[in-house]
Amino acid sequence: MVGPLGPDFFARPARAVAPELVGCVLAGRGVAGVIVEVERYEQWDAASHSFRGPTPRSRVMFGPAGCLYVYRSYGLHWCANIVCGDDGVGAAVLLRAIEPTLGLAVMRERRGGISDRDLCRGPGRLAAAFDIAGPDNGTYLRERTDAAGIQVLPRPGEGIVVVQSPRVGISRDVGRSWRYTLADSAWVSRPPTTPHPSPERIAA
Repeated sequence: MVGPLGPDFFARPARAVAPELVGCVLAGRGVAGVIVEVERYEQWDAASHSFRGPTPRSRVMFGPAGCLYVYRSYGLHWCANIVCGDDGVGAAVLLRAIEPTLGLAVMRERRGGISDRDLCRGPGRLAAAFDIAGPDNGTYLRERTDAAGIQVLPRPGEGIVVVQSPRVGISRDVGRSWRYTLADSAWVSRPPTTPHPSPERIAA
């Protein structure tokens, strides 16, 4: 049986980790699904919470790699990120969308009976479906092996094609093509089409 991704996978620059997370499996708390959309955030990126250095909110982003950085967006929804890179460098990858593959009934209960397509489309919906919230902030992906833990498993197959395009839902550094989606997936939060240059398809 293939085990979860370990610290070495995440202790690399976010630019390397982000596209390679697409196609991996997020699992835990009775549910699982294929990661189909992520965004990368760097310390020198004005859209990142780490841009102004460590704060009470963002300090988790500065390490260690493989921890969950969980924050409340607009006071409404929890969002889950995975910290990347060296200790002291504020970088993380935001989990934006997942194609559910296991525990759909559990997700439906957590999400209030919405359509299956919308169970994990968007970072707030994803966190709710996986029951990720404030107490998970700063917890290491592999430090808990019981049913409450969250893990990332390697891609189950080959031939993954990733589309690289500008991020969504931000007002700063909007032109950076730091959003990575699974090509032709119907489960992404929104199609990678923008007024910016055509999205780039990359093999990952």
